Amino acid sequence: MAEYKQYLSQEQETGSVMISEDVVSTIAEHAISDVEGVVGIVSKPGADIADLINKNWGKGIKILIAEDNTMTIDCNIIISYGQSVVDIAQAVQAAIINAVESMT
Repeated sequence: MAEYKQYLSQEQETGSVMISEDVVSTIAEHAISDVEGVVGIVSKPGADIADLINKNWGKGIKILIAEDNTMTIDCNIIISYGQSVVDIAQAVQAAIINAVESMT
């Protein structure tokens, strides 16, 4: 099983760039809020405790960055009544991918 870290790093000629999972979580959160049909992000019980240890797990977004810099973004969203879950889920995935790739 791969070991997970709390930041994404990329080596460059003049040094390395490190991006925190908190930054990626914030980018994903803003991308989700821009998708039409999404009412909100589900916060889980214990969100207050998760905030104390600086994790976004309680906020409904979980970021896992593996040693090989692959990233998994898991989010729990609320979709408005009458919307197609599949269409909204695909729109959320596309929005997160575009936002994270363009901002990082």
